[in-house]
Amino acid sequence: MPPPAARPGQPVDDDRLRELGYTPRLTRRMGRFGNAAISFSVISVLSGCMTMYGFGMGAGGPAVMLWGWLAVGLMVCFVGAALAEVTSAYPTSGGLYFMADRLGGKRWGWYTGWLNLLGLLGGIAGIDFGAALFTGAFLNLQSGFTPTPGKIMAIYLAILALHAVLNLFGVRLISVLNSVSVWWHLAGVALIVGALTLAPTHHRSPHYAFTEFVNTTGWSSNGYVVLLGLLLAQYTFSGYDASAHLSEETVNAAQAAPRGIMSAITWSWAAGFVLLCGLTFAIHDYAAVQGSALGVPPAQIFLDALGVGWAKALLLVVIVAQLFCGNAETAACSRMIFAFSRDNALPGSARWRRVHSRTGTPRAAVWLSVAVAAVLALPYLYSPTAYGAVVAINVIGITPAYAIPVYLRVRKGRSFEPGPWNLGRWGRPVGMVAVVWVAFVTVVFCLPQSHPVTVDTFNYAPLALVVALTLAAVWWRVAAHDYELPPVAASGDLAKIQGEVV
Repeated sequence: MPPPAARPGQPVDDDRLRELGYTPRLTRRMGRFGNAAISFSVISVLSGCMTMYGFGMGAGGPAVMLWGWLAVGLMVCFVGAALAEVTSAYPTSGGLYFMADRLGGKRWGWYTGWLNLLGLLGGIAGIDFGAALFTGAFLNLQSGFTPTPGKIMAIYLAILALHAVLNLFGVRLISVLNSVSVWWHLAGVALIVGALTLAPTHHRSPHYAFTEFVNTTGWSSNGYVVLLGLLLAQYTFSGYDASAHLSEETVNAAQAAPRGIMSAITWSWAAGFVLLCGLTFAIHDYAAVQGSALGVPPAQIFLDALGVGWAKALLLVVIVAQLFCGNAETAACSRMIFAFSRDNALPGSARWRRVHSRTGTPRAAVWLSVAVAAVLALPYLYSPTAYGAVVAINVIGITPAYAIPVYLRVRKGRSFEPGPWNLGRWGRPVGMVAVVWVAFVTVVFCLPQSHPVTVDTFNYAPLALVVALTLAAVWWRVAAHDYELPPVAASGDLAKIQGEVV
């Protein structure tokens, strides 16, 4: 079937892509639902909410988790809407750094790409390490397995290896797994909340769920703790730029990709709130859940409320969802490495942009993705609080990368040429709110998460951010002359550019 007709005055998908400097090489078979589904799968409330629930129990407790989810979700809608507007104007697989380059120049695109890469690598580490923790809890219930840091690290490395191997077989397998992932997440949330609502005889009151404040961080300032508690929601609400990265494979991308971003955010906002309520209302003994020997508080909630059999079944539902999410994040990160290397922006770009002739997969980029993710999680062997820092790396990397194209769009003002999906006169106000919010949460998640601050409790996320930006700055001086995106077609120059693009 041919792609649907574009709006009056808007070029069709492939013509628009040629205007942006690229020759169409990918098949457009993805519709609006499929585009939204990939972002929904990467956001994955069954990964973010479940793995960070224990952190949230100590950083504000039920009140901060529930109200924080609603507040952060609202602000993410501003960020998503502003990013969606820019995506509609620049629907390419390059995503964030391509937008920043076109709106602000090479240096903006360069640093946006490095931040995006840092966030994606932290995302793989956060998702797959969460899956390892939940796998350890399942094995504990199944066979008495003791989830020590060393054993959890071994499980984590095995999961990384699994995702690397799955990503070596080509995009067809990845597409099938992502399609299954959407329905698995929706059914999983319904099953977990339904079981926790119907089976237990004891439930917490709404007053408890929405007002109970708990602080076990060591900090005396409740306001400071509330800010730390926002990490649960902000970490979960990441990954929706996947819709932009898939735009070259989406029909009517200038409309479908931005709508996919917004749909994924709103679906996740609703599903995540229902999930958090289901868990919180079912807590039996708060202290016992928080200090569970299983290593993950949601597993203890399942066990107390439903018994061993149901607890194991629901843990499997969560683990499979986390594996789906981690696999999708690995695919996204490897494609980001490939695309950035294609424009000569990374050390060793010639290796990372190689594509296997039979599978069409950037295999070297896949292995680099999981190798760096493995290194990011190594401090967990020495500090149990390191997982929170790994999550913060994802947030402080990917979230600023979302805001940079939005900031540049705001700076452009009326000279910005919007795509068919746009916010009209609200574009600049929404963009300003988005930029302010991103600046705020970036500072918050660089702050120490536990007190007293020691080698064991140090939040090394700011250090990772500084290292990444320093590497980007050094490499800019060494190799920025090689970094070059294809030229954008001016009126009447499209045919000439088509002939120049390889």
